[in-house]
Amino acid sequence: MTAVLPLKYENDILKLIDQRLLPTEEVYMTARTIEDCFIAIKDMVVRGAPLIGFTGIWGMALFLKHNPKCTYEQFERAADYLKSARPTAVNLAYEIDRCVEMAKKETHMNALYPKLVEHAKSEMNKLYEKNLSMAKFAEKELEKIYGNRPLNIMTICNTGVLACGVLGTALGVIVHMNNQKKVSKVYASETRPYLQGSRLTSFELLKEGIDHQIVVEGAASYLMKNKLVDAIFAGADRIVENGDTANKIGTSSLSIIAKHYGIPFYIVAPISSFDLNLKTGDQIEIELRDENEILKYKDYSIAHPEAKALNPSFDVTDHSCIKGIICENGVIVPTSPENVRAVVEKK
Repeated sequence: MTAVLPLKYENDILKLIDQRLLPTEEVYMTARTIEDCFIAIKDMVVRGAPLIGFTGIWGMALFLKHNPKCTYEQFERAADYLKSARPTAVNLAYEIDRCVEMAKKETHMNALYPKLVEHAKSEMNKLYEKNLSMAKFAEKELEKIYGNRPLNIMTICNTGVLACGVLGTALGVIVHMNNQKKVSKVYASETRPYLQGSRLTSFELLKEGIDHQIVVEGAASYLMKNKLVDAIFAGADRIVENGDTANKIGTSSLSIIAKHYGIPFYIVAPISSFDLNLKTGDQIEIELRDENEILKYKDYSIAHPEAKALNPSFDVTDHSCIKGIICENGVIVPTSPENVRAVVEKK
């Protein structure tokens, strides 16, 4: 099996693998306009904080492609529109705001299009190096606890190539450690209701030839009580100043169980996922999605037609349940406002 490229930009067209159809179908959606990118992000054709951010850059590039004579004010309004596609993942706003900053420096907006294209390509290449650095930091952290023996690792949602476009964050740690022969088994939490774990993480682990089993979220306590898990790695959609972390719903529960059983729980995310303007996780806006994501699977009802559902897409993991946060600048241990700022702002 060969790796899948979740994003391709060819001949001024963005092609995004439709992650809603994986693993049974590998179909690319064609995005030609900023509106197409908005729909792709909102409807979860593309997901994963870093990849959402990159799609935001390409979306702004496509806006310029079709509006070469736009004003800076029009470009800024387009940026606000695209940022509204999904509110919780900070990467989207982070990357689009950088595009706006680039636009401020341009006398003629039509000159910005090729620069945004090169910027997007460059940022994806840089992310690979950053994520590899994070994987190596994580490897050293686990060596301090377990030495060099192969480990059983658990993860939630999907934080691999499909989430980043390049080597993943939390799943990137697992792939790197497996290459060093330091992974015995991976437990992939299925991640309701979109099943990113069973559909996407397992798909990537199969392609990497990594021994793994899919487990339901409710199995976490069983696994940890029976000493089947050595460490847990999760990604992040937004990390605030005190280390509180928004991630896929179910991450907080996993961290609380891990703390109870003394299992080290780590967050792995690039600096673009940090939002130091917010002090605590209570300030993070949590996206509420369509209840039909719970009540149905694709077009099939799995609940009574009159049933209702509440569908928060994210929860906030309290910093007190996080052993360490790993970014490209190093490891934040323990998670405190002072340590978060010291590592994130390290030059």
